Amino acid sequence: MASSSSSPRTCKYDVFTSFHGPDVRETFLSHLRKQFKINGITMFDDTEIERSHIIGPTLTQAIRESRIFIVVLSKQYASSSWCLDELLEILKCNENGQRVMTVFHGVDPSHVRKQIKDFGIAFDETCARKTEEERRKWSEALTYAAVIAGEDFKNWKNEAEMVEEIAKDVSDKLNVTPSRDFEGMVGLEAHMRKVESLLDLDNDGVKIVGISGPAGIGKSTIARAIHGRHSNSFPLSCFMENLKGSYQSGYDEYSSRLQLQEQFLSKILNLNGIKILHLGVIKDRLHDQKVLIILDDVERLDQLEALANIMWFGPGSRILVTTENKEILQQHGISDNDIYHVDFPSGEEALKIFCLSAFRQTSPPVEFVDLADKVVRICSKLPLGLHVLGSSLRGKSQADWTDELPSFQNSLDGKIESILKVGYESLQEKDQALFLFIAVFFNYKHDVYVTSMLAKTNLGVRLGLRNLANRHLIHRGNSKVVMHHLLHVMARKVISKQEPWKRQILVDAQEICYVLENAEGNGSILGISFDVTEINELKISARAFKRMYNLFFLKVNGHGKRRLHISEEMEFPPHLRLLHWDAYPEKSLPLRFCLENLVELDMENSQLEKVWEGTQPFGNLKKINLSRSSRLKELPDLSKATNLESLNVGKCTALVELPSSISNLYKLDVLNTWSCESLEVIPRLTNLASTNIDMEGCSRLSSFPDLPTKIKNLSVKGTAVEELPASLTYCSCLESLRYNGNLKAFITDLPTSVRSLDLSKSGIERITDSIKGLHNLQTLDISDCKRLVSLPELPCSLQYLDARNCESLERVSGPLNISNAELDFSNCFKLDRQDIIEQFFVGGWGLFPGSKVPAKFNYRARGNSLTIPYSAFNRFKVCVVVSPNHQARDYILRHLVCRCIVIGDSVNSTIRDFSIKGLQTDHICLFHIDFPSEVRRKIVLEFSTSYFRAPMFGVGGLRPASVLVDIKFEIIECGVQILTDETN
Repeated sequence: MASSSSSPRTCKYDVFTSFHGPDVRETFLSHLRKQFKINGITMFDDTEIERSHIIGPTLTQAIRESRIFIVVLSKQYASSSWCLDELLEILKCNENGQRVMTVFHGVDPSHVRKQIKDFGIAFDETCARKTEEERRKWSEALTYAAVIAGEDFKNWKNEAEMVEEIAKDVSDKLNVTPSRDFEGMVGLEAHMRKVESLLDLDNDGVKIVGISGPAGIGKSTIARAIHGRHSNSFPLSCFMENLKGSYQSGYDEYSSRLQLQEQFLSKILNLNGIKILHLGVIKDRLHDQKVLIILDDVERLDQLEALANIMWFGPGSRILVTTENKEILQQHGISDNDIYHVDFPSGEEALKIFCLSAFRQTSPPVEFVDLADKVVRICSKLPLGLHVLGSSLRGKSQADWTDELPSFQNSLDGKIESILKVGYESLQEKDQALFLFIAVFFNYKHDVYVTSMLAKTNLGVRLGLRNLANRHLIHRGNSKVVMHHLLHVMARKVISKQEPWKRQILVDAQEICYVLENAEGNGSILGISFDVTEINELKISARAFKRMYNLFFLKVNGHGKRRLHISEEMEFPPHLRLLHWDAYPEKSLPLRFCLENLVELDMENSQLEKVWEGTQPFGNLKKINLSRSSRLKELPDLSKATNLESLNVGKCTALVELPSSISNLYKLDVLNTWSCESLEVIPRLTNLASTNIDMEGCSRLSSFPDLPTKIKNLSVKGTAVEELPASLTYCSCLESLRYNGNLKAFITDLPTSVRSLDLSKSGIERITDSIKGLHNLQTLDISDCKRLVSLPELPCSLQYLDARNCESLERVSGPLNISNAELDFSNCFKLDRQDIIEQFFVGGWGLFPGSKVPAKFNYRARGNSLTIPYSAFNRFKVCVVVSPNHQARDYILRHLVCRCIVIGDSVNSTIRDFSIKGLQTDHICLFHIDFPSEVRRKIVLEFSTSYFRAPMFGVGGLRPASVLVDIKFEIIECGVQILTDETN
C-alpha cells in the first residue's frame, strides 16, 4: 500500500457563522468579528450575498470550505428558511468531521430543542408554507443543534467576556484541526482503515482499542493520524504521548495514579495545573462527555488502570492505546479482536519509505538501485530505521554510500538504539538473558528447538518466549522464533558493554582470540560466537576450553581455514549442545571427541575427510549438517544416534555411499544428499520416519530403494534413476514429487495425495489420462519438456500450470475447467492458443504467444489504456499484448500491472499484477476482473510494467522479497470482453 488515497479538505475560511441578521448583526456579531480579526481568525463575510428563500451555490461552497461553524440561535433564527437551510448544510459537514459550536443569544436552549414559546411560534410561521418533509428535517436539525455544547448568553456577566472565550475556544480548535502532516506517508491509510474499523466510531457504546507492535514500527504515527482525523468529532479529546516512564520514582502507587490523572485532566480540559484529591474525579467530570483519548506508548498496567476505565466516560467515547507489550492490553481486558498488530511493510513499501527519506521520491535513481536495496535489507523493513538511515544518506554521493554501508550493518544510529533498547531494559533479568541467547544463537530457529537447547540454562524458556513475543522483541510465526536484524545488532552491543567477568556470552572476536589462545575462560561462559574473518590468526590452545566447563554453545562463522590453528590435543567442553563451525580446517575432529550432550553438529564447508572414528554414543544428537564438505569421503557409524532427525550432506562431492547404519534411524525426518555427484549407494530407507528426501543432482545414482510410507516430499531430479520404486504407489502422504532423470513416459501409479508435480526438463513425450485422477494436484511444472506434444484433460484442482518453453506442444485437450488457475504457455509457439482462449479458458490468468487481441474482444485500443463505457455487468475478460524488453534481461521477475479505475468510485478501484518471465517474442496475457457488484459507470483500465530485481531479504534478513525497478517493456494493444450471462 502506497500512500493515503484521501487528503484533508481544502478550507478557505476558519469560521462560518449562521445567524439571523436583525437579532445580532449590529451587536454580538460585530463584536465577535472584531475579536476574530484580533486573533487572526478568518471568518466568512456574507454581506455581499443577496439573501433569498434558498441558499445559493456561493454560500453552499463557503460552508463546505469552512473549518468551524458557529450557529447563533436567537429568538427569530427560526423565522428564516434561509437560516434553517444553512443549518441543514452545516450539519451535513459536521458528519464529515467539521466542528459545530452553538451560541444561545436571548433564547433558552430547551425552547430551541422543543421548538416552543416565541422560538416555536417563529418556527411554525416559517413552516406554514412548507411541506411536512421540510418541517421534519428542520425540526430534527434544531433539536440536534440545541444539544451541542455551546455558550449561553445568560451565563455570562457581559458580552465582551463571552466573545473573548469564544475566540479562544475557536483558536484552540483550529490548532487541532486535521493537518497534512501525514499526507503521503506510505501505508498509513491502510493502517488507519483497520484501526477505524476496530474503533467502530458509529457505535454509541464506549470502546477501548489497542495498537501493538515493535518499537519503531509506526504505532504512534498511526495513533496521531487517527487523533488528527477524528478529534473534531468529539467535544473533548487528548493525546497523552510517551507515557513510558510516567510513573516517577519516590511515589507510592496511589500518588502516582493521582499525578497521572491530574496531567490527563489538565490536558483534556485544557486547563493548566489541575489538582485533585481523589481518584474519582475523572468519572465525576467526564461521565457524560463523549471523549477521544489516545494513550501513547503505555508500558505498565497501572497506567491503563489509572486512565482507561470505560465506565468513566460518556456514550460514544473511544480510548486508543499504543504499546509494545501486548500482554498489558490483554490484562486490562482488551480482547484480541480489539487489538491491531502493526505488521512490517512489504518489500515494495519499505523501499518507498526509504526513498522518500533519502531522495524525496518513491523510487531510487537508477545509479542508486543496488545501494538502496542493501540499506533496506539492513533495516529489515523497520520504518524507523528506514527513515533515519534515509535521512542520514540524503544528498550524499554513491561513494559516500558505499563507504558508510558497512558501518550500518553492525552498528546502530543513536536514535534507533535509544528507542529499541527501552524494550530490552524493561525485561526481567532472565528474559534479558534469553533475549541475548536468541539474538546470538537461535534467531529463526523453531521454538521447540530453542526450548530444548536452552533447557539446562534455568531461564524459564517457555514463559520467557511468551514475554518477549508480547513485547514484540521477537516474532513467533510458523513455529519459528524471529528477531529483527536491528534488535540483533542492539543485542550484540548490549553484550559488548557488559562487565567482562559477568558475560555469559562472548561475541567480540579479539576478546575470544585472547581467551582461546591463553585458556582464560571461566565457568560463567555459556556461549561463544564469532566470525573468523574479523581476526588475523588464531592458535587455539589444547586447554582452550578446559575452564569453560559450562559452555553450551560454540558458533564459529566465516571461511578462515588459513587463520585457524587447532592443537591436536584440544578437547571440546563436555556439556556442549551446539557445535557450529563453518569451514572447519582439520581432516577430522579431535581424537577425544565424545560429546554425549551434543544436540546439533553443523560443519558446513569443512575440510573434513572423516568425522570421527568408531561408534559414538550420541543419544542426544538431533541434527547433522556437513554440507559442502567437498573432501568428505565417508560418514561415521550412526547406529547410536537414535534421536537423529536431520542429516544434510548436500554437495559433499566425494561421498560415494551412505552408511547402512542410517537404515535404523527411526526418527530421521530429513535426508538431504543434494548434488552429491559421486553418490552411488543408498541403504534401505523403509524404516525411516523421513518425510523429506532430497537427492536432486546425484548424477551417478541409478537406482533407488523402497521409500518410507510416510514420505511427503521427494526430489530425484538430475539423477540417473530410470524408474521409481513400486512402493511409491503406497506412499499415501506424498505431496511433492520432483523427478526428471531419464523419464520418457508419465508415471501412472502416483498416489492421489500429490499436490505438486515437477517433471520439468524431462524427455517425456506424453502425459497419460490418469493425471485427471490426481484430484489434489495444484501445481504441475512441465516447463522445458521439449518433446511433449499434447496435454490431456487436467484435474479441476489445478491452480498453476507451468508449460514454458514446451516448443513441441500443439494441443491441450479440454475442457480446461480450471477456475482461477494460472496457465503459463509462454514460448509455446506451436500451440493452438485460439482454441484455448475461445473455448477452454475459464477464469484465472493465462499467457500465450501472440501479437494481436482476438476479434471476440469488443473493446480494443492501441497502447496501455482502455476505457469501457457504462456496463450493467461486473465481470470482464481482459487481453493485453506485451513485447519483451531484451535490454532488461538481468532483472529476474517482470510484472504486468493492471489498475482498474471506476470513474467517481474509488471503492471499486482495484489493482492486479502478474509475473512474466523470459519472453522471446510478443505474447498475449489473458485474465479476468470481477467487481463485487454491478458497475454502472465508466471504467478505465491502465496497464503498466515493472521489472523486479531479486534477491532481497525481509525481517531478520532471511525471507526473500523484491525491489521495484523502473524499467519498462512495451504494451502494444489491449482489449476487453464484457461477460454477460450468455458469454459467462
